[in-house]
Amino acid sequence: MFKKADQFRALQRLVSMTSLSKSPSPIPPNGDPFRSLWRPLLAGSFVMAMVFVFLKLGSEVVEGETQGFDQHILRFAQALREQYPILSDMMRDITGLGSVSVLTLFTVITVVYLALFSSRRMAALVAVAMISGTLLVSVFKAFFGRTRPDLTFAELAASGLSFPSGHASMSAIAYLTVGALIAATHKRTGERFYILLIAGFITLLVGLSRIALGVHWATDVIGGWAFGSAWAVLWLQLAKTFVKR
Repeated sequence: MFKKADQFRALQRLVSMTSLSKSPSPIPPNGDPFRSLWRPLLAGSFVMAMVFVFLKLGSEVVEGETQGFDQHILRFAQALREQYPILSDMMRDITGLGSVSVLTLFTVITVVYLALFSSRRMAALVAVAMISGTLLVSVFKAFFGRTRPDLTFAELAASGLSFPSGHASMSAIAYLTVGALIAATHKRTGERFYILLIAGFITLLVGLSRIALGVHWATDVIGGWAFGSAWAVLWLQLAKTFVKR
């Protein structure tokens, strides 16, 4: 009798162990339950930090607290142009990478390629990100109402309001977004880093060209970088949900 009872208990333990082995584990195979969370958290923190930088700069611009710094930077840029005349020609060429015509063409080519060969949802997302970004830059310019630097600083004529820089904002959105999409197609970390580095470098050069040519205050460009990079990262995070559905 005792032998049968022992056998029955052993059978119960075996069934219990089998059912536990088949039950799904709440911990991922890699043992890190937060692996899928750290990237969105990092992206969200970056976006909030850039929004803070943008709003802080905007408030100081309105109060005139950045004027001394901005004028000092423009005088330095003006002195560099006078000392190295070739700098003006180089900056004129580089600033074209952030112009409306170039970025529009770049966006159209990217959207058409994505629609034909990759993902129509991603194509729509890139188009909406660029269009909404352009509209927001116009709204911000009208809201802050900052005038451009005096013509005595400028190497070329530029119209419209100043903060944030449209070239800096839109080049950040366009090049960082597309750079991240291209980087995502590569498996090697080094390749991804290189592609993102190139996208960031182009964005940096476009912004610096606006200061070097005297058509924007330095804080206009910094504000444009902050808004543009935040907008790009926000839409890239949305893409991870939007495109996978």
